[in-house]
Amino acid sequence: MVSYHCRLIEITSRLDFLWKLQAQKELQEMRELRQHNQQLLKNILPDHVASYFLLQDRNYEELYAQSYSCCGVLFASIPNFASFYSEDINNGVECIRLLNEIIFDFDQLLDEERFRPLEKIKTISSTYMAASGLNPSRKGPDEWGHLTALVDFAFAMREALDELNKHSFNNFKLRIGISHGPLVGGVIGAKKPVYDIWGNTVNEASRMDSTGTFDKIQVPKATAQILEAHGYLVQFRGSVAVKGKGEMETYYVLGRRKSVGRQMSVGRHPSVHKSLAAVVYGLVRARKKGLGSSLSVPSPQRRLAPLVPPPSRHKLHRILSETPHPGRRKSRMRERRMTDAGGSSHSYPDMRNVIDLDFKPVT
Repeated sequence: MVSYHCRLIEITSRLDFLWKLQAQKELQEMRELRQHNQQLLKNILPDHVASYFLLQDRNYEELYAQSYSCCGVLFASIPNFASFYSEDINNGVECIRLLNEIIFDFDQLLDEERFRPLEKIKTISSTYMAASGLNPSRKGPDEWGHLTALVDFAFAMREALDELNKHSFNNFKLRIGISHGPLVGGVIGAKKPVYDIWGNTVNEASRMDSTGTFDKIQVPKATAQILEAHGYLVQFRGSVAVKGKGEMETYYVLGRRKSVGRQMSVGRHPSVHKSLAAVVYGLVRARKKGLGSSLSVPSPQRRLAPLVPPPSRHKLHRILSETPHPGRRKSRMRERRMTDAGGSSHSYPDMRNVIDLDFKPVT
């Protein structure tokens, strides 16, 4: 009887252990599935919108919509992709694969820290649409920091497309339009929810793209004024007929203004002579004037050969006349013997070291 009772306790303990192990495994699977669903939702919707739909106490019948006072909108299209697309090869699959690589490179740029204020909205054929200033938690201390990040993203997109052109042997060009202002963002749809933005700012950015030119970033006057105040170079294009707007003054964004202080921050002065011919010319000119020459002392880090007086006229003639042509070997040997017979107590410095030095004639 006692052995039977002990056996029953052992079986119950084993079953309890197996049940606990199975429960822990199922709980871990549920957590992983929940994380997977959250990540999938964040891939479809922006993070701040996905967080709203993941709330437990939200109203499931309530429509999500949010108005914004100032946001940036970007449209970047590849106009010459339409002429590139062809269904002759594999029913156009290869062309779509190349377009997917382009969009993938653009999406990867958004993972960089400097582009955190940006959100990808959607792609329409070969047109990429993004916006800035939608997520309030990602706004920095600068009021227009999200707009400058959007412009930097446009330049990064252009560089990424140029790099892809080198490897794919194509000549795709981006045509980019940017605008800023108030808009409304929201989620529409039940089975396939989609986040989108609407407003006059969106239409204006789209018109900046459609009326723009290849490899240029076009912005309206108000946006250009803000960018110019934040260190960007803008170029006035002129008045452009915009659908629904009439005549609008537009500008091209050329890039960030380079600081003079950063360009002149190099401590060492540039060398006056940049080539061997210039060095030899300076030596001959100083010797003719009887002024001699002196060379600036290099820093210890450069580890150049020790400086010596300038060469004699015979050795200077030998340096200038040296050539790898086989027909002149004998004449060079005779010149060397003549030079050695004439005698000179000075050795000629390595010209490669002399090139790097600053030549300063004595006055």
